[in-house]
Amino acid sequence: MKKRQKLDGLKLNKKFTLVISCLVILPISVMAAILFYNMEQNVIRENRNYMQYTMERNKDNISKNIASVTMTTQFFLKDTPLLEMLGKAARQEKTDTGELMEFYHSDVASLERLVNNNTLLYGVRVYAVNDSVQEMMPILYSRSRMERMEWAGEEDYEGWHFDYRDRLFDNRDGERIASFVTEIGDYENGRIGVLETAVTMENLLPPLYEDIRDEWSCFVSEEGNLYFGDNVQENSGEFVRLKMEEGFGKDGIYTAYTEQGGEHLIVSYLYIREMRGTLLSVKNITENVRYVYRMRNAFVAAMLVLAAGLALFVNFIVTRLLGKFYDILKSIRMIQKGDLGIRIQNCGNDEMGEMGTQINKMLDRIGQLMKENIDREVLAKNSQIRALQNQINAHFIYNVLESVKMMAEIDEEYAISDAVTSLGILLRYSMKWVSGNVTVGEEIEYVKNYLLLMNLRFDYEIYLSLNLPEEILKQEIPKMSLQPIVENAIYHGIEELAEDTNIYIKGMLKDGDCILEISDAGKGMDEDTLERLRKKMDGEIETDGGTGGGIGLKNVQDRIRMSFGEPYGIDIASKAGCYTKVTLRVPARQNRHGV
Repeated sequence: MKKRQKLDGLKLNKKFTLVISCLVILPISVMAAILFYNMEQNVIRENRNYMQYTMERNKDNISKNIASVTMTTQFFLKDTPLLEMLGKAARQEKTDTGELMEFYHSDVASLERLVNNNTLLYGVRVYAVNDSVQEMMPILYSRSRMERMEWAGEEDYEGWHFDYRDRLFDNRDGERIASFVTEIGDYENGRIGVLETAVTMENLLPPLYEDIRDEWSCFVSEEGNLYFGDNVQENSGEFVRLKMEEGFGKDGIYTAYTEQGGEHLIVSYLYIREMRGTLLSVKNITENVRYVYRMRNAFVAAMLVLAAGLALFVNFIVTRLLGKFYDILKSIRMIQKGDLGIRIQNCGNDEMGEMGTQINKMLDRIGQLMKENIDREVLAKNSQIRALQNQINAHFIYNVLESVKMMAEIDEEYAISDAVTSLGILLRYSMKWVSGNVTVGEEIEYVKNYLLLMNLRFDYEIYLSLNLPEEILKQEIPKMSLQPIVENAIYHGIEELAEDTNIYIKGMLKDGDCILEISDAGKGMDEDTLERLRKKMDGEIETDGGTGGGIGLKNVQDRIRMSFGEPYGIDIASKAGCYTKVTLRVPARQNRHGV
């Protein structure tokens, strides 16, 4: 009891001196162990996150490359003049010189421009089933030319082929390429040709050729073939085969930490379903981990030497500790009032300092969580926007294609070419994701093509009347802002009237804003319907996503406000049986090219 009373009677600095003198070695050892264990785990975690992010970026790039190859392949497979020429060659019918020249200068030249404009493509070759065809480079080739390619000797050569030399002209040092091979056929002649859409291995799988220190990549097909680029490391093949025995190739992205032969490695897998293979990337973090070990040993040695001197500074530390206590208390009160920007300065390494540090970390974490929450909401909204941009009205496409088909079968006029061209422009514009805004001029061109196709469906004509000065055409607006408004005007204002009419689009600059008015002389709407629509656009009433649900206009409203702020957006004025006018307001701003 006396000893306890005597201990309680000691001053605070002497208590700290006694405790530190007795326990300094153990706490230092534990703290060092925890600190450097966490540092080691942080190194591993940071590199895992880096490899995860890198693989996600590679996934996006490779997916875009595959999509470009697929779209080019589909475009060639639907080219009618090319199919007719291959059909004649399959039937060994002769084609006069005039037809050949016309085919070369129109269709072949057009296809060649398509290939040249796509910087990803190495080339697109169409091979006939025999040698009766007139070769037209660089698009059309004979059967014997195809037989020079390595994949031509395979029993089933359809699909992807990787890392082979271009031997089209007996060039044994040709480019290392990969290609997607597809048979071309029709109902009358069966197989009439083979289509090879080729890209260089470096363009298709860039990670294989990136020169990054301590990193290398490999592509493994489902058949077990290994494909390396320029960054291959020693014994890479053995390592990949070892991982194959362990089993990989899961769907999605899988990243793991492993130790192999005394080295610390981060291994990331990406299974690419379309190519039936797995991209494997490896990052060697051995030097980073060993650096942490060296820091740990040096830290422990230094702390042991300094442990004896710590007791001499206990009184000074206690004095500073009490001062920090009141500083922290003051900061906590300010935090309670809502000031999350406050930070405790000069925390130090003692308990009070640790408390201050933890409070700072807590505030940083709160700020981070708030930012992450906002980012998730923005990401969710962007996902909705992209889903809307990629959404295609199947009923609309069905009707348009039926109309085009009818024109082709009955009139055999060139109008079908215009229709198909407009449809292609419309689809490419709507399905291609563009980061940022577009110009009013680009949106107007999209609306023109949209109306051209819509007019194929109706017995009456919808005309587009424009009053847009040149400076308006260069203004920025979010992509797909005008088309939903025009679509609403047709389906909810014009279609029931079934008579020739106009849609008016007028633009003006006023008070530093760009104002676009889209008007129709349709059936309009009453005040109750108009007020309900405005509430849906403002989020006061939930949109149901059905016909007339207002989801299209609300989406445009949300995207404008996300891009430019609350003062901007759209407004609607309407009178039943007379008209509907939608006013779109955005800040006056030059397009992204500064034109």
